[in-house]
Amino acid sequence: MNFSEPVNRNKQTPARLRESPRLLLHRRDGENLVLTTAARAEQDQTVVSAATRMLTAMARREPGSMELLLDIPPDAFPWVRFLPEPGLHAFAVELVDTMRAADSLGNSASVAQLLTAWRHTAEVCSDPDLLAALTRAHAEGYGPATDPRDVA
Repeated sequence: MNFSEPVNRNKQTPARLRESPRLLLHRRDGENLVLTTAARAEQDQTVVSAATRMLTAMARREPGSMELLLDIPPDAFPWVRFLPEPGLHAFAVELVDTMRAADSLGNSASVAQLLTAWRHTAEVCSDPDLLAALTRAHAEGYGPATDPRDVA
């Protein structure tokens, strides 16, 4: 629905939310928004939190459970097949740790960022020419990398 509809048709919006868990609000001048009820948003957070806690507990419970955890990502994220073995292990550990930390804050942005970064790493690993260009030694140094947030 258009962004203005919930206001212009305020009696129809709650009825539509009873039929659908979320309404996508299209905006002309900005990012689209999602409208849901507070109860549904809380349910979603509860489900994500429960899944995170179960995954974290599974990863930490048994000494061999990390190997089991390494079997899961290729099914959930097919692109991990392009990561070298140490990268797959690092991804699995970092994913569990980041999910746990993000859950404690109630903010999943860091998990989304982590998945995007590792997916891009897998993209580089999947392309032999790109991997060679990015990993070869360079004759001259370019100095330390700067944090983009530090550039004014």
